[in-house]
Amino acid sequence: MMKAQVIKQFGDPSVFELMDVPLPTLKPGQVLIKVAATSINQIDCKIRSGAVPALSPEFPAVLNGDVAGVITAVAPDVQNVKIGDEVYGCAGGLRGTPGALAEFMLADSKLIAKKPTSLSMAEAAALPLVTITAWEALFKKAKLTANKNILIHGGVGGVGHIAVQLAKWCGANVYATVLKNEDFSLAKSLGADEIINAKEEEVEKYVARLTQGKGFDVVFDTIGGSNLDRSLFAAAMNGCVVTTVARSTHDLTPMHNKGLSLHVVFMLLPILTGIGREEHGEILSKVAEIVNQGKLKPLIDPHQFTLEQISDAHRLLESGKARGKVVLSIKNQH
Repeated sequence: MMKAQVIKQFGDPSVFELMDVPLPTLKPGQVLIKVAATSINQIDCKIRSGAVPALSPEFPAVLNGDVAGVITAVAPDVQNVKIGDEVYGCAGGLRGTPGALAEFMLADSKLIAKKPTSLSMAEAAALPLVTITAWEALFKKAKLTANKNILIHGGVGGVGHIAVQLAKWCGANVYATVLKNEDFSLAKSLGADEIINAKEEEVEKYVARLTQGKGFDVVFDTIGGSNLDRSLFAAAMNGCVVTTVARSTHDLTPMHNKGLSLHVVFMLLPILTGIGREEHGEILSKVAEIVNQGKLKPLIDPHQFTLEQISDAHRLLESGKARGKVVLSIKNQH
């Protein structure tokens, strides 16, 4: 048996229960990870609350996709990792695949990679979901290259703070929006060349000020809703807008008038469908190299949590007061 935090129904952060559950058994293509740390993403809160019931594992459900830990068992057909390897990935906590809020987690070996050697387990656990999302947005969808101008909305958020660093790493000119003046220095330290307070300056103003009214080659919108309209406005003629949030209704006239392309990143698709999983492992392997070169680092909220404190960790993320990724360390009894 192993300890796990489970939910038996949807609800607020108090629905978690610490329980003994059976140790998972390996199937072909899988590895067993002794979990050292996990991080919480907005999607984990949405699943817990019942906002996206179609994505939830069956009750009693073990949530959380992001994981860092050590491999303790490997199916005979797995080639890319071995027992004892330190790995990281986003590999479950969704329909059909239990998550990382437990002492051990089963994972498809295609979804994981060796963790960056320069990071602690807690730091590595903060990266997978947000980094794969940012990577897919910048390089797969927007085909970002050096010297292009990119506007990143939510530049110090979970996905945004990684996108800023990756955009800088590839040589782009990086513009980032934040909501508070005290976030300017943080955005600057991540590599943003220009920072915009989106609460104080209208999109028309900063497009005129920073691009002489031409707009940005690429706009990455991690906020969605009415912000997507601002993104369409901010994009240059024949520019590209990528968003992670597209469940809303918009007038696409500005998109037509400028010949824009609009892309959506839904990072969980390979985990949910089983299609294209190896790409996630490949991205994480590349990212580990960039991290080890000192070009990318996750921002971690200073509050420390353990498995027993999962409810508090969810509350912090939902409060909007977290400064960086909320990470849990899991003290293994085994």
